[in-house]
Amino acid sequence: MAAPAQPKKIVAPTVSQINAEFVTQLACKYWAPHIKKKSPFDIKVIEDIYEKEIVKSRFAIRKIMLLEFSQYLENYLWMNYSPEVSSKAYLMSICCMVNEKFRENVPAWEIFKKKPDHFPFFFKHILKAALAETDGEFSLHEQTVLLLFLDHCFNSLEVDLIRSQVQQLISLPMWMGLQPARLELELKKTPKLRKFWNLIKKNDEKMDPEAREQAYQERRFLSQLIQKFISVLKSVPLSEPVTMDKVHYCERFIELMIDLEALLPTRRWFNTILDDSHLLVHCYLSNLVRREEDGHLFSQLLDMLKFYTGFEINDQTGNALTENEMTTIHYDRITSLQRAAFAHFPELYDFALSNVAEVDTRESLVKFFGPLSSNTLHQVASYLCLLPTLPKNEDTTFDKEFLLELLVSRHERRISQIQQLNQMPLYPTEKIIWDENIVPTEYYSGEGCLALPKLNLQFLTLHDYLLRNFNLFRLESTYEIRQDIEDSVSRMKPWQSEYGGVVFGGWARMAQPIVAFTVVEVAKPNIGENWPTRVRADVTINLNVRDHIKDEWEGLRKHDVCFLITVRPTKPYGTKFDRRRPFIEQVGLVYVRGCEIQGMLDDKGRVIEDGPEPRPNLRGESRTFRVFLDPNQYQQDMTNTIQNGAEDVYETFNIIMRRKPKENNFKAVLETIRNLMNTDCVVPDWLHDIILGYGDPSSAHYSKMPNQIATLDFNDTFLSIEHLKASFPGHNVKVTVEDPALQIPPFRITFPVRSGKGKKRKDADVEDEDTEEAKTLTVEPHVIPNRGPYPYNQPKRNTIQFTHTQIEAIRAGMQPGLTMVVGPPGTGKTDVAVQIISNIYHNFPEQRTLIVTHSNQALNQLFEKIMALDIDERHLLRLGHGEEELETEKDFSRYGRVNYVLARRIELLEEVKRLQKSLGVPGDASYTCETAGYFFLYQVMSRWEEYISKVKNKGSTLPDVTEVSTFFPFHEYFANAPQPIFKGRSYEEDMEIAEGCFRHIKKIFTQLEEFRASELLRSGLDRSKYLLVKEAKIIAMTCTHAALKRHDLVKLGFKYDNILMEEAAQILEIETFIPLLLQNPQDGFSRLKRWIMIGDHHQLPPVIKNMAFQKYSNMEQSLFTRFVRVGVPTVDLDAQGRARASLCNLYNWRYKNLGNLPHVQLLPEFSTANAGLLYDFQLINVEDFQGVGESEPNPYFYQNLGEAEYVVALFMYMCLLGYPADKISILTTYNGQKHLIRDIINRRCGNNPLIGRPNKVTTVDRFQGQQNDYILLSLVRTRAVGHLRDVRRLVVAMSRARLGLYIFARVSLFQNCFELTPAFSQLTARPLHLHIIPTEPFPTARKNGERPSHEVQIIKNMPQMANFVYNMYMHLIQTTHHYHQTLLQLPPAMVEEGEEVQNQETELETEEEAMTVQADIIPSPTETSCRQETPAFQTDTTPSETGATSTPEAIPALSETTPTVAGAVSAPAEANTPQDATSAPEETK
Repeated sequence: MAAPAQPKKIVAPTVSQINAEFVTQLACKYWAPHIKKKSPFDIKVIEDIYEKEIVKSRFAIRKIMLLEFSQYLENYLWMNYSPEVSSKAYLMSICCMVNEKFRENVPAWEIFKKKPDHFPFFFKHILKAALAETDGEFSLHEQTVLLLFLDHCFNSLEVDLIRSQVQQLISLPMWMGLQPARLELELKKTPKLRKFWNLIKKNDEKMDPEAREQAYQERRFLSQLIQKFISVLKSVPLSEPVTMDKVHYCERFIELMIDLEALLPTRRWFNTILDDSHLLVHCYLSNLVRREEDGHLFSQLLDMLKFYTGFEINDQTGNALTENEMTTIHYDRITSLQRAAFAHFPELYDFALSNVAEVDTRESLVKFFGPLSSNTLHQVASYLCLLPTLPKNEDTTFDKEFLLELLVSRHERRISQIQQLNQMPLYPTEKIIWDENIVPTEYYSGEGCLALPKLNLQFLTLHDYLLRNFNLFRLESTYEIRQDIEDSVSRMKPWQSEYGGVVFGGWARMAQPIVAFTVVEVAKPNIGENWPTRVRADVTINLNVRDHIKDEWEGLRKHDVCFLITVRPTKPYGTKFDRRRPFIEQVGLVYVRGCEIQGMLDDKGRVIEDGPEPRPNLRGESRTFRVFLDPNQYQQDMTNTIQNGAEDVYETFNIIMRRKPKENNFKAVLETIRNLMNTDCVVPDWLHDIILGYGDPSSAHYSKMPNQIATLDFNDTFLSIEHLKASFPGHNVKVTVEDPALQIPPFRITFPVRSGKGKKRKDADVEDEDTEEAKTLTVEPHVIPNRGPYPYNQPKRNTIQFTHTQIEAIRAGMQPGLTMVVGPPGTGKTDVAVQIISNIYHNFPEQRTLIVTHSNQALNQLFEKIMALDIDERHLLRLGHGEEELETEKDFSRYGRVNYVLARRIELLEEVKRLQKSLGVPGDASYTCETAGYFFLYQVMSRWEEYISKVKNKGSTLPDVTEVSTFFPFHEYFANAPQPIFKGRSYEEDMEIAEGCFRHIKKIFTQLEEFRASELLRSGLDRSKYLLVKEAKIIAMTCTHAALKRHDLVKLGFKYDNILMEEAAQILEIETFIPLLLQNPQDGFSRLKRWIMIGDHHQLPPVIKNMAFQKYSNMEQSLFTRFVRVGVPTVDLDAQGRARASLCNLYNWRYKNLGNLPHVQLLPEFSTANAGLLYDFQLINVEDFQGVGESEPNPYFYQNLGEAEYVVALFMYMCLLGYPADKISILTTYNGQKHLIRDIINRRCGNNPLIGRPNKVTTVDRFQGQQNDYILLSLVRTRAVGHLRDVRRLVVAMSRARLGLYIFARVSLFQNCFELTPAFSQLTARPLHLHIIPTEPFPTARKNGERPSHEVQIIKNMPQMANFVYNMYMHLIQTTHHYHQTLLQLPPAMVEEGEEVQNQETELETEEEAMTVQADIIPSPTETSCRQETPAFQTDTTPSETGATSTPEAIPALSETTPTVAGAVSAPAEANTPQDATSAPEETK
């Protein structure tokens, strides 16, 4: 197996290179945004740049990157574009810039939307250029650029400007490109289309000739493009050298065809054109497919195109076709061929009279049609309207090979897509793992195309939706598996022994050599299948390793996935492994197969089951695991062995590799998706089209739902009637009670519900009334019934004053339909979510709500807030492994809830016993829940009914108030409640108290009735299942748990009515979709009523480690983001309460009307300045340190020593002023920098009590969803902006701080970036050197923005800051030391208690220790952090001497010592394996 060549990484140019470039000089003259006096527009500049910079460098990405980054498109090209100046160079320059924006994943069409006038003219010229002759004005490379531009246009149909141009190319009139007979056949199939066609012809006749000609050209554009492509394809020779330009053109063209076929709006009419051109037949017979090396990617793309051309969908209606319908279509094709053969071709009689199953395979079709002449084959094809009729006495111009393939490929039986999927092995093998076209390396540049599905706006059917996600999820997992295999196997150092075998020179924690491997069971296939139902094998390994690693291997659980690997190294013993060279040839890897653990075997060869019993202690070091192999893969391997004489893969394995459990759930998720595809996915009707991206995007909004609810109880949402009125601006609020004293919450609100189908009213007055009515809300205050006399009976209340947009979100969440809430940072997303859950719980007590989040942390935050509201905790359940982290003594996991129920049952039965005793009833009523039920029925109810009959008003006279208390039967039981129970003020009040007491008693027996099941069910498992299916009303889990456990939940009969998703914009598309289908449909319908998604698509998307899947396949697009792009209505929260208003301005430009809550201006913490710092936010410029800016020891593992030292120095300065260390977090945009800063913190601060450690040192991506008062941010890069160009990352970075944000970066690089301009223009408006006020202690009384009374010091660079902090620390140590010396010299009379002296002596000892070790803990700023330890600044003096000699002379100046190599931290301290350092490109997330 040939090892793939290592792709080269695109090296971004440095700032100095950028400045030296010819392009940059031109930019500074003509279009750079920061230049005030620009030269006038000159078309020659564009011509020169295109010819000299772009064409001459063969479209080098580096040059195009520079141009795009300099804002060439925005500030020069499109701004000055008009038909008069349009030229080839102009068109091509614009296309290059747009393509580069798509490659960089930044918005591309914004500038065209701002100035759309000339776009139609520009687009028509692009179409013309795309059809130009390849040897003419436009070269093939240039036409490939145009194809890519067109592909981007077709994939941007949500942009009105683009859609208006593209629609003309892909609507019904494009059928003009069909041959007449085929057109007639298609119109006959769908009579409705003939009407439209006649209408089109009529309209064409009315057009003037020039416009008609233009329209005809546009309609025939794609047909002509296909013909042009076929001519290019035919020019590729079989064995002579071929230019790569031709190959790339062909690949890009097929990519365009796939994208057109994979979207319903483009496919609807185009699929027939594509079929009529027989493109696939031409491609499969082309020389390019036969060229193994050059045609490999082309062949893979062709298979994808073939898949989509035959996709199981009705092109006109867009409905998915069932297997029966596909079979019928196939039969119709064969029978029409048989009829034609019977009527006109006597030589095909045998074929015509055979049954379909006998003649629809490729072999039999070739047998029947192979002997026919070319002319006969042409006549058969023309009868089927596949080719034009052959004129008499003329020979066909087509090859026989083409004609035969055309008929055979069209009529052969195809395996159904679902069958193909079921036969597909779930584990990747070596063929896929190292195929660069399918699983690209981390160095994906974005230049070429790949054989990968794309997740765009729309999908053909749910099957297509699931299949694309299935394939991408599988390949993303494969990429991670490849990294693990490469890491583990290279650590084991497989070498060839002297005798030709394998010898391992190293060891790996995650892999072991296999001692023995045996297949022990191959079970019979199920009926109708040809693969075994089950294949099991035994793997024996020798665990001669450290105890904790041995425990990890022995701890492998059922369903854990491992990989079996065969290596046959060719390198002799002692050869060094080079990570830069291809992996496969170095280690001699031959096979990789996946397996799933069933369990470890005991001494008797039996599987040790997981369970509560302790595991047996096994002697020796040999361990055998029973594993399940993939039956599909086994069947394929065995077939290959028998038919082709290949070796038996299963006799060759010599390594078994395990993976970290958290990263190893891919197989379970893939099985879940595959199971979904094998069942009827019943998505609610109101969601179906929106999920596929079609129809009216607002159709699932509550205002358009037929079952909208008029009256809702808002419970404790509003704090007062004024709050309610302020929450509905523009509405008339009509309260049902006049008395202001009674207008107190809770409120029921009746909304005017308008059905969409109202009669048209002609009378204007009536219309006005109607509008008035639509704006009127009827508010009814109601009193919550008394729940009992105990303080804990009082309901918990919401205390948050929600804003009117938050109220709209809560209202929408309570109504049926789809609710999307966009929550910018600090706008109270979680509070809104919790209130929605609480309100649904109280309004619809019989309904069950499922809560899904991305992370355990978010789920725990949500749960902690739910517990603070009025929700009975017996109705809460938390599934998954994160419940251990809940900051509460209560356990909400399944078994925690079972224990709660059992304990609560005992408590309640004790209460029953007390009640029984108080009533003087003999017997044991509290023995079980059942006996308690009888006791309630016969003893408690009878007394209550008797009491009611005595005290209820008889006739017109009110009973006496004292009677309510006198006759009350439960006085003794309530003796432990606050007394007196009855106030005696009024009959109504006392009666309500009495009823409240009875409700308290009744609730005890209601709960016991619910708990009866736990008496009948004996095992914990059964009880937990009962809780999940029956008892719990609010069930929470992470999206990963939902994907892993779907099968089990459906099997249990799990049911729910509502879904609320938090962090929805961070959840993968497929992991958002699976929770919709965790239940079986009822009578073919889903019972789902509400879907509430809360997220923020302007913050970071789901984590995708492979850049190709992230960028090319758009796998990082969440369903939430896609819905926003499609136009689904959202509620945008618009008031933040987290950060100072000035800090909010750094990111609020990204949101619609994001303002501040009043407390952000009013609270003292927001109005007070940051002590010791002149500004509340500042961008601090950091130049190269020792001539080095960013460094990259490993791929994407970026570090910047100068910035790291500067950040830590500022952190130490703040701590020395008195800032609490835990209020400061240090963030960075790269993993490499995170590890470097942690190292420096360890060396500079250690465990020093005067400084402490920051709350967190982590990456921006990891810190999403968290916040702190002060954020120090390092942007690391000095050569290229890197992934901070993704504005979403910038928004997260800017929005983490509440009170202070200090950013360290290379200003000259970031200030030129177009996407970052709104934030960086504010940052660069302030000085770029750090301004500090060293004499101002924390906290300060200075107001934010006030000039300080203390002296301001300006820090010019990092060495100055490091020296300053060092001196400041030394000064602090000395003053503290002198202070203690003075204290000790005081006369004894001044010390009141001997203890104080003792305390001070102890403190002094601590200080002396601090003095002794301070030089180690705070090394001189001359040292840099690195792995190779440099001696710390040492001192042999005593503490007192140190105090005397610590003068500035004693501290070496920064320039005196030479630091070790900057960025020498090549891998993180805590990383066990290199993949920890390099697992994710750019931000190793």
